[in-house]
Amino acid sequence: MTLLRHHLIMAFTCKMKCPFSFSPDDTACQVLLWVLKALALSGLIVLSAWLASIPKKPNAAVSALSIPATALHLEINGTSVTSAEGGNSNDTITYALEIENPNKDSGIYYDDIAVTIYVGNDKVSETTMPAFYQGMGKTKKVNDNVNADLGVMRAHSGEFSMAKAELKVTLVTRIQYKTWGKKSKHHDLRVQGLIPVGSDGKMRGKKKKIKLHHCSNKKWRRIKLD
Repeated sequence: MTLLRHHLIMAFTCKMKCPFSFSPDDTACQVLLWVLKALALSGLIVLSAWLASIPKKPNAAVSALSIPATALHLEINGTSVTSAEGGNSNDTITYALEIENPNKDSGIYYDDIAVTIYVGNDKVSETTMPAFYQGMGKTKKVNDNVNADLGVMRAHSGEFSMAKAELKVTLVTRIQYKTWGKKSKHHDLRVQGLIPVGSDGKMRGKKKKIKLHHCSNKKWRRIKLD
């Protein structure tokens, strides 16, 4: 910093001597100003490279979700649909997730991912995806089935029958970025999204995928309290 300050003072002095142009004898001033411009340009290049190397958070989306009619105790063609087991307290929710690493220079290590599904504030099901590594620019597709609490589902059967129900899907984990061969510290990752469900128990709407949005720690604590 002291050296840079010294160069700036010299450049200012040179400029005061010749504010509009340099004479051929002012070579030292010209060289000094050229050096300062080169340093400024190098600083901008380094800053741009550093900003570009900061990893982006992964993106997650739900591409499919369905609930069998037996889980909702619905009627199809006027006939009541009940579980074949007659009284089984759980049934199956089928879903598909896509987890994308948007980074071209960083891989991502995921700890175990907690996947939880709610209807309103009532927990319907939860499961755990095992830890994995995701390469640069890769997308991981997950298809899974989870047991659902039939009591909770049928408590909201009116919303489902009128196609007004929404399932809240949340993913919680911790991740590490691997950039230029080095691992970063752990970062919390919490995402959630609302999935509208039709009276047939399937995702409704024109969107083929529903993006899960990132939550801050403060917002996540408020959601958990709700």
